[in-house]
Order: sequence, then structure tokens, then C-alpha cells
Amino acid sequence: ACVSQSEQCVYVCARRKLENLLNKSMKIRMTDGRTLLGLFLCTDRDCNVILGSAQEFLRTTDSFSQAEPRVLGLAMIPGHHVVSIEVETESLQSQGL
Repeated sequence: ACVSQSEQCVYVCARRKLENLLNKSMKIRMTDGRTLLGLFLCTDRDCNVILGSAQEFLRTTDSFSQAEPRVLGLAMIPGHHVVSIEVETESLQSQGL
């Protein structure tokens, strides 16, 4: 299929934004109430996300639990379980984004 020049530009811009997020600290909220915090390593066309040095936080109310986070290491989050993704601001500021 032929892709127009504007569609190609959108693709390149989106890819560049994702590449700028590589190795940045992310907080991902999941459908089951858990929150994972880790470094963004990769994603795919199905919106699955892989985090490195990931920690899992269980929801007690609207805040993180008082218990220690569970260390997961490398974690794959299926795209259909992702509710929200937040990039830690310190992580972005260090790169000037």
C-alpha cells in the first residue's frame, strides 16, 4: 500500500517520540489495580510494554500500599491491561524534553 508523505511524517514523528522515551522511568497502571514502575525498554504494535528494573505496587485505596514494593526485574505488560502510562518528570527533565 502506498503511504502519503503526511502519513509518513506522522509515523516518523511518533517513532521519534517513542525513541525519546527509551530508558525513561515510567509508571503504568493496570486493569487489576496494580501499578508497575520501571524503565521503558520497548513496545510493539499491540501496545505491549516491557519495563526493566520494574517494581510492583499493590493498590490499597488511592495511594500506594505501605508495604515494600515487589521487585520484578524485567516485566512485560500486555497492552490490553494498560490503563494509563505516566513518564516520571525528572526522567524527562534530565533530557530536556
